[in-house]
Amino acid sequence: MASILALTGSPSPHSRTAVVAGHVLRRLSHSGFATSHLPVRELPAADLLAARGGQPELRRALAAVAAADGLVIATPVYKASYTGLLKAFLDLLPQDGLAGKTVLPLATGGSLAHVLTLDYALRPVLTALGARHVTAGRFVLDSSVERGDGPDRLRPEAELDLYQAVDEFAGALRTHAAPRPDSTLTTAP
Repeated sequence: MASILALTGSPSPHSRTAVVAGHVLRRLSHSGFATSHLPVRELPAADLLAARGGQPELRRALAAVAAADGLVIATPVYKASYTGLLKAFLDLLPQDGLAGKTVLPLATGGSLAHVLTLDYALRPVLTALGARHVTAGRFVLDSSVERGDGPDRLRPEAELDLYQAVDEFAGALRTHAAPRPDSTLTTAP
């Protein structure tokens, strides 16, 4: 079973980005993937900003990225780009830190004017880190995340669009999955 790690780069404890990532992880979990979530804001800020990747919590976070078959990388748009918090974490990865991985980039924001953040800010970094395949990402308007007394929901049209991206990501992950180190290869004599 392929494993998926969602990294969310929002500094807010009440993040719409985390809501969107949660919907993605539930969909992937129902499709048979093992999923986990790493909110970057929960990592020790001083260690993250000082790039002390050898510290235990950061070492565990980096190991989780290395162990995942696929990544969902979600960020709110700040100043027409992804957050500095996410940037600080991505800077800790080695140059080939995403080698062999399939990645689904996601962004949330208040205006459609920021939709190009995925292609002009986030995608180049993911590619530079060696991602095997970066699927078509999705931008979700903040107004599409409905909050209330019950569980947070996405507006139906946003949910359908997001799930299309998730299904494409799942298909790409199955197609591009790197062999696991414990898999056995047989050769003809």
